Amino acid sequence: MPKRIGIFGGTFDPVHIGHLRSALEVAQFMALDELRLVPSARPPHRDAPQVTAEDRLAMVRLAVAELAPLCVDDRELRRDKPSYSIDTLESLRAELAVDDQLFLLLGWDAFCGLPSWHRWTELLEHCHILVLQRPDADSEPPEALRNLMAARSRNDPWPWTGRADRFPLSGRPPGGVGHADPRPAGQRPVGALPGARRGTDLYPRARAVPCGELNTRQMSYL
Repeated sequence: MPKRIGIFGGTFDPVHIGHLRSALEVAQFMALDELRLVPSARPPHRDAPQVTAEDRLAMVRLAVAELAPLCVDDRELRRDKPSYSIDTLESLRAELAVDDQLFLLLGWDAFCGLPSWHRWTELLEHCHILVLQRPDADSEPPEALRNLMAARSRNDPWPWTGRADRFPLSGRPPGGVGHADPRPAGQRPVGALPGARRGTDLYPRARAVPCGELNTRQMSYL
């Protein structure tokens, strides 16, 4: 049976509850076998991370240790070059069965900047794209993306077949998903990050901020 694997990249500088809650809800709603958090080494579109790759990787590993199906993929940290998503998808595809499905998770701002990404038009040859949109997001996608959305968007991700070629738009999980506790029975609360003390040591000026409502209610599918 084909596997369903989610990919959630970022600097995770630091990893926080918003990352984990969004990832868990997407994994639950999409019935993913795995959702891999992929820490980036040298993100081309962002400033350099505040802390070392080793510390960021350690924090992500601690954060997802008891949160199946979340797991960590460190391949971008093992590459001595900028972290391009197309390279990551190509390397993953080489390891997977031909029918396995990949779902790339993107925030709305990242999605709107997609035309500036390296070989961005090739992404949908390797994966489907899930776009998480904040309720307060007000940016408009550029024309190149509007054309793509018109050609490829689907409102319901469940009938999809094949390993790639779609991205859903304006799809929403069932209303209960956002409020239900996504943890299997017996798992620790999402907010109880085992790496919290380590993060406090590495980010001494950081302060706790309340998390907004989970973004997967504004989920788009490509």
